[in-house]
Amino acid sequence: MQRIALIERKDMTAEQASVYDAATSDPDAPRTGPYGIYIRLPRLFAAMQQLRASLAAGPLSLRERQIVNLAVARHWNARYPWFAQVRRSRAAGIGAPVIEAINLRRTPDLPDLRERTCFTVAHDMLAGKGLSAAVYAAAEQTMGTADLVALVAAVGNFSMTCLTAVAFQLAPPDNDPLPLKQ
Repeated sequence: MQRIALIERKDMTAEQASVYDAATSDPDAPRTGPYGIYIRLPRLFAAMQQLRASLAAGPLSLRERQIVNLAVARHWNARYPWFAQVRRSRAAGIGAPVIEAINLRRTPDLPDLRERTCFTVAHDMLAGKGLSAAVYAAAEQTMGTADLVALVAAVGNFSMTCLTAVAFQLAPPDNDPLPLKQ
């Protein structure tokens, strides 16, 4: 059961409503799920929106970001973020075999070297609480330094989103087509 009620727009304070309304100008800006929790701290909500937009405008492709998000949601067993990212990943052209492999905690077959590197870095950071020397060297060679910074930031940012969902037990809709395997 969800631990915290989401605030309806009509029940928001003026500051909450202002940042919420500002987010509605971006059709990709999330306002539900963990963002529905962040709205209780309007400055956090706005900062998370800015960070999300900054990472989206950065050097990682949509597919690369989605691979990271799936790996992070799977690591944290974050059911709502998993649900949302499966939808976004499918829309980005990531196939069911890749999504299912991540769901089953397996390494997906990713022919694209950068996508494979994104998964490896996310997995290594989360499972090993850092990057091994070998993974770091390979990632830096494949991604370049700036893109590797973006990749590490993406893992950290989406980890915060997932941890928020886990802490407050945000659940996906009952009709979740591909729930996390337990």
